[in-house]
Parts: sequence; structure tokens; C-alpha cells
Amino acid sequence: MTLSLLVIFPFLGSILAGILPPNARNREAVLSGIIAFICLGIVIWHTPSIFAGNVTEQQIEWLPYLDLNIIFRLDGFSWLFAFIVCLIGLLVVIYARYYMNPADPVPRFFAFFLAFMGSMLGVVLSGNVIQLVIFWELTSLSSFMLIAYWHHRPEARRGARIALTITAAGGFCLLAAMLLIGQVVNSYELRVILQSGDTIRHDDLYPLIVILFVIGALTKSAQFPFQFWLPNAMAAPTPVSAYLHSATLVKAGVFILARFWPVLALTDEWFWFVGLSGFLSLAIGAYIATFQRDMKGVLAYSTISHLGLITLLLGLNSPLALIAAVFHMINHATFKASLFMATGIVDHETGTRDMFVLSGLRKSMPLTATLAIVAAAAMAGVPLLNGFISKEMFFSETLNYHIGGRYLLPVLAVIASAFSVAYSLRFILKVFFGRPAQDLPRAPHEPPKWMLFPSAVLVCLCILIGVLPATVIAPVLEIATSAIIGADHPAINLAIFHGFNIPLLMSALALVGGIILYLGLRPYWATHPGRTLGIRIEGRAIFDRIMDGLDITASTINTYIASSRVQVQVFCIIVVSFVVALIPLLRYQDWWQVPRTEFSMSFAILWLVGAACAIGAAYQAKYNRFRAIVFAGGAGVVTIITFAWLSAPDLALTQLMIETVTVVLLLLGLRWLPRRSKNDEMTEAEETVAHLRHTRDAMLSIATGIGIALLTYIITTRNTIPSIGKFFLEQSLPEGGGANVVNVLLVDFRAFDTYGEITVLGIVALTVYALLRRFRPPEESIYALEKRTKIASTDLTIIQENEALPRGTLLVPNVLARFILPIISLIAVFFFLRGHNLPGGGFTAGVIFATGVIIQYMVSGIHWVERRSRIRPQNWIAIGLIMAALAGFLPFLYGLPFLSALAWHVNLPVLGELHLSSVMLFDFGVFMLVVGAVTYMLVALAHQSLRSQRKKGETS
Repeated sequence: MTLSLLVIFPFLGSILAGILPPNARNREAVLSGIIAFICLGIVIWHTPSIFAGNVTEQQIEWLPYLDLNIIFRLDGFSWLFAFIVCLIGLLVVIYARYYMNPADPVPRFFAFFLAFMGSMLGVVLSGNVIQLVIFWELTSLSSFMLIAYWHHRPEARRGARIALTITAAGGFCLLAAMLLIGQVVNSYELRVILQSGDTIRHDDLYPLIVILFVIGALTKSAQFPFQFWLPNAMAAPTPVSAYLHSATLVKAGVFILARFWPVLALTDEWFWFVGLSGFLSLAIGAYIATFQRDMKGVLAYSTISHLGLITLLLGLNSPLALIAAVFHMINHATFKASLFMATGIVDHETGTRDMFVLSGLRKSMPLTATLAIVAAAAMAGVPLLNGFISKEMFFSETLNYHIGGRYLLPVLAVIASAFSVAYSLRFILKVFFGRPAQDLPRAPHEPPKWMLFPSAVLVCLCILIGVLPATVIAPVLEIATSAIIGADHPAINLAIFHGFNIPLLMSALALVGGIILYLGLRPYWATHPGRTLGIRIEGRAIFDRIMDGLDITASTINTYIASSRVQVQVFCIIVVSFVVALIPLLRYQDWWQVPRTEFSMSFAILWLVGAACAIGAAYQAKYNRFRAIVFAGGAGVVTIITFAWLSAPDLALTQLMIETVTVVLLLLGLRWLPRRSKNDEMTEAEETVAHLRHTRDAMLSIATGIGIALLTYIITTRNTIPSIGKFFLEQSLPEGGGANVVNVLLVDFRAFDTYGEITVLGIVALTVYALLRRFRPPEESIYALEKRTKIASTDLTIIQENEALPRGTLLVPNVLARFILPIISLIAVFFFLRGHNLPGGGFTAGVIFATGVIIQYMVSGIHWVERRSRIRPQNWIAIGLIMAALAGFLPFLYGLPFLSALAWHVNLPVLGELHLSSVMLFDFGVFMLVVGAVTYMLVALAHQSLRSQRKKGETS
């Protein structure tokens, strides 16, 4: 249970942080810190078991018959990453408390931050690959919100869009790869997949799996050719960069490469796809970082470079290279997060990050300078720091892999490392040494001590790992890599000094070469600030051209196939649907053998009336919408009678209520459309075109109607087609505990589908409300409405606070409406409680209750109702979804799958035995959401009337 809590707690904290008031800066930081601390405590609590070589799994049944269960898996490797995510998350929360401006929407920041932490822990702990992809995409979404946190800045919005576009596209590729892996292995459980490496590598789908998988990983870790999104993401606040772009988000790609290394590695395809991308990222990132003038720009490109080093190691198909890669993941998280924090402190205290403006901060900010110098030295690979040891392991591995000659890869590695030394040296000397700058936006000074504390902790780790590697990090590294490779992994020998050897010589050459490179480029930097030496290929420019090309292509296609007229769009949709449905019927001739049933004259007359009403509604739609609604209501009544005729009282009752609500909503909405007259002047050519169009539409409508009716008739009457209806009829009472098959089907057998449907309904209601808030009816519609209802401008009165009812309101209907609502409420409760065994249920009861609310709006007006209402429709929608979700998660406490039915029997003194079920809670959630959604759309339409009246009253 503790593993699931490790993921659940951050999401719960995100919700709590989001609802705190904007001025609760300390409370939000404390809440986030407590959540991160609890998660870190859970990880530490599992440490003895992990170091004993155990693997902890928690499985929650979801769809067991499809091998899709929620599995949380903690082994040595996932423990290491969970520890990094929680520890650095806690430190960043402390840092952000002092970095964030009180004027910023701090609740939103911590809400997004905790949501990302939960998503990242979900990626790390997922024991099911489909579940892993879900959390993978959640990291993209939450990082998008964090990058765009300062959404008033164009660069923040642009950087967030680019990041989401690239990482989400990679997520789709990763999903495809996981589906293919599951097909090959016949399981989606990570435990099974990790034991099936040979099966996957020898399968014909392996090349495609590797391509899709690597694209997903490279996009997330900003590796070539997708590296350009990371520098654009630097528009995010520095705490976001310190967490996402050094320790967590960009590590997700290399994490998954390492996790699936025993499954997909050890082939030439893996080397070329992974290793080549890693090398190009290492070289390109190091080169461009050397010429940046923004401190965060240097760190962004250096992150690409160091992640490229890790990716290259993972692509070398060597167990020792894998160990070095995991080691450098740890080291990079510590020194890069510390450097981002130092950069944020400089920016926070001086007002700029421009290295050509900053200078001499060592004197005014000595503590910050010391921490930044140590972290930058670790990034450069200076001895006695953690970066030196992992980089030396990297040099050693390049010597063992011969490609293009024995020394090509080692030489290129030394050159790239020399650039790393150069930009690290420049980063420190330009900012903290030299003559103090005099024209800074703010006078530099040390930040609060607690703002320095997180960076100090990380710097201490850099020193401890560098000085005592065998004691501090070797056991952790052994546990983490043994979880990937297995118990027979190579021996890990970490030491400060391994003797005078070639890797040590390569490290010395890199350090000396970096110093020489720095000295040689100083004149160029002074005359060309921020300009790259030589030709630079802009990945962002290529991305922009691709997106522009897609926009142009889509616009061109849209020009030929789209129309601004709704009639043309509907015609195209119906034609395509008709053709698609007709194709399979033409392949099977026996479909045309229509079975015969007993003819009923009464039923035929009923449907002739219904068809006439439908035709009348279509004919009157343009010229008299009131008649069209009346005809449409007549067709609806025929449908209601048909359901009752065919022994479907549940559907008949639901259809009756839906027809009632629909008529009201149509009357409110359609009146804003401009009227059309039959006497509108048209030329003879226009009349001919209109006649042909009407004939075409009529033929299509007749063909489609006959086709759908025929298809429905065949499916419902043929005995040769297997039907699942018999199963539901037989199992409704024994398995679902209810005699009403329709209700049991909706809230028990197909509860997951119903939950998705009510979620969509809630989204639709919110969307309708949002769209109508910006909708402005055309002037001719407002004028026509006023003319029809004879509303004079002098009669338009805005209700005053002391008025009980609007002027002109009839008193008797208002009094009667007060009595109607309690009666309708009792009727709704009656149908809700009987719904599991008799016609009714949450949906029907919700529409009934919503009808009572609509009556109040119609009789008393929107002002009177809203002034006395204490429950808002949007709250009903939210509570309904929460209650339905609670009914789904409640079975987890009893070890049952999501949305399983739980039943309790309670004996009460007066009422006797009372049967309770979690299905009832789910049905009540449906009830509340239906009431909220219908009322919310009604309110949106009603406010249009109020807005037009106010506008007219103001102008008069």
C-alpha cells in the first residue's frame, strides 16, 4: 500500500495547494514540503528491504482479464530515482519558497509542481508499461503547465508549446512501442518484459520497436535531433529548471533507456540509434553552451551535452558503460540542480542573468559564489568531485569501443569534455570574478540562508561522492545496476585514484584543453557576445518551418474540402458515414435477406405520424422555428411510445424527460438565430441551385434513414447473430443485485463506460458555458426578439437588490412554482431509489430534478433563483464526478478491481434491514452531474437574455 501512497500523496497535495488562497504563500510551501518529506520518508523506509536485494510490488486489479492491472514496482533502480525525485523535490520546495514572488500565483505553482512530482514517481514506480506511458504523458502535461507558469510572457507560452509538442509526440511513439512489446511478449507487466529480452530481440518487430522506443526516450531527454525544446523551456521559473531540467523530466528519457537496456540493447540497431544520438548531443550541446551569454542558456545546453554523455554510454552495449551512465545520472542531478539554484539566486538578487553584464559577484555574494564554483567544478570534471569519477569511467569505456578506428571515439570524447571545462570556467569567471559590475538592475547581496541551504546540500553531496566514492555511492550504484543487469553484473570499483592510466591522461588533457580553449576564445566572446562561432543549425527554426508547413498544408486541404456552411459540413459527414457503413454490407450478400416479422398496422401508423413530424420539423426549421420544435417534439413523443411499446420503460421514461429539457433549451437557444422569410428574393439561378441542393439532401436523408432503419431491424431480429443481451438478462439480478437490467448495465456491468460518458457530459457543459460567455448575438436577432416580445427599452429593468421579484412577474405562477420544486424533488428521489429494480435511476432522476430547476428559472427569472441558490451548477458537476470516482476507488480497499460493486446490509431500529451498495453512490454521482450539466447550460443561455436586456437598458 505504501508504494501507491508514494504516488497518490503528491496528487492529493496538488489539489490542496490549488485551492489554498493566493496569499497563503507559507502554507503552500509548508504543504508541498510536508508532501515531499513524507514521500522521501516512504522511500527511505523501503531502503533496508532494497539493500537486502528484495523487489517490492503492489498490484491493484484493474482489468485482470486483459492483463491490465495497476502495478507499482520498487527495485534498486527505481528506488534510486524515487530517492532523487523526492530529495531534490524537497530541496526545490524550500528554494522556491524564497525565490517565488508573493505577487505570483503561488498556489498554481505548487499545485503544478506536486502534480509533476506525482507523475514522475508514477513513471519510476510503474510495473505495467501501459501505466508507465500514462504517467509519462502526465509528466509532459504537468511540465507544460510549469514551463508556461508565467503565461503572460510570450517566450513562456512558446517554450511550453514546443516542449509539449515534442514530448507528447514522443509519448505516442513510446505507447506504440509498448503495445508492440506487449504483443511480442504477450504481457504488459514490466517484470515479464524484463525477462524476455531474447524473445524481443529475435522478433521481426524488433527494429520497429527500437525506433519507436528510442524516439520516445530521446524526445523526453532533449537529445539530437529533438534537443531544441530544452533551451526554449528555460522561460520557466528557475525552481522549475532546477527540478525538471536537471534531475527529473529530462532524466526520464535516460531512465527508460536504462530500464529497458537488458531488453532492447546489445544489438547494432541499439548502438546506432542510441549511441549516435548521444554523441551528437554531447558534442553539439557542449559546443553551443560555450557561446551562450545567458546563465540559464549555458546550463540548458550543458544539460543536453551531459545527457548526451549518458545516452552515449547507454548505447555502447557494455554493462560497465551502463554502470557509468547510471553513476553520471546521479552526479549530473546533484551539480546541475545546484547550478540552476545558484543561477536563480543571482537573477533574484541582481535582476539579470546576462554574463556580459554580471561581474565580480564573489565579493558581494561569497557563499553563493563558493557553492557555484564547486558545482561548476564538478560539472567540468575536476578531481575530488563526483563529476570527475563518472567522466573518467566514460573515458575508460570509450577506449573499449572501436568505431571508425581505435582512437576516434576517445579523441572526440576528450574534445567534447574540453568544451565542458571551457564553458564551466567561463560560467564562473565571468559572473563571480573580475571587477564588480556597477550597472546592475539591483544591488547584489546574499539571499536568505534557507535559500542557500538546498544548493549547499547538493554541493556537499558532490564533495562526499567525489572524496568517498566507495563508501557513499558504490553500494547505491551496485543495488541500482544489479536491478537492471542482474546479480552477475561487473564489479564496481570506485576510487579517487586508479593509478596512472589512459583515462586519467584523458581527464588531464580535457582539463588543460578546456583552459586553453577558454583563453583562446576570450577575444571572440568580448567582440561577439552570445554569437556562436561558425555555422549553427537552429533546431527551433526547423521546427517552426515544419509547423508552418503543416499549417499551410492543413489550410490548403481545408480550402478544398471545408465550408463555412453547416449544411455542407453535415452533408460530407453523412456521406462518408453512409459509404463506410455500406462497404461491409456489400461484401456479405446474406445481409440483404431481411427476416420477416408480424406486421402491425397500429405500429405502422404510429411511425408514419413520427416520420411526418420529422419531415415537418426539417421543412419548418428555416422559416418557423417554433413549429419546427413542435414537430420535433411530436417525433420525440413517437419515439417515447415506441420504447414503451417494445417493453423498454426505462428508455421511454428517460426519453420523456430529455424531450422536456431539450425543448426548453432549444427555445432558449434558437431564438437568437436570425429569422428567414420565404419571401426572400432569389434569382432564377439561385432558385435552381437551391432546388437541386434540397433534392440532393432529401435523397441522402432518405437513403441514410432507410439504411439505418434496415440495419437496426436486421441486427435486432436475426437469430444467427450472437447477442450479449441474454447474458445481461440472466446475470442482472444474481451478479448485479438488481432487476432493472438497463440500470444494472449502466452502473455495474458498464460502469467504466458510464463514468467516461458523464465525464464527457461535464466537459461539454463547461465548454458550452465558456463559449456562450463570449457569444454575442447579432443585432438583428436582438431586434427581432424585442419586436416579437414587444419589449420596450423603458420596460427593461435590472432587478434591484431590494426587489423580491422582477417587475411584471405574475405572482400566482411564482407561488405555484415554489410548491412544484419540492414535489418534483420527491419524484426525483422516488425514481432514484427505485432505479435498480424498476424503471428509474440516477440519470432519469437527475433530468427530473433539473426540470424542476428549469421551471424556477422560467417562472421567477435568473436573478431571483441565483440570489437564493447556495449551490452552483459547476459544484454539482465536480461533486458528481468525485462521488462516481469514489465509488470506483472504494473497492480497492477490499482488494477488488476498479468500480466493482460492494454491498452492505444494515439493520436499523425502525426501517429494519437496509441494503446499501457502492453502486448507489456511483448512481448518485450520475444524478448530481446530470443536474449540474443541464442547469449549467441553461444558466449560460439565460445569461444571454440578461446580457441583451442590460445592454439595451444601458443604451436607453
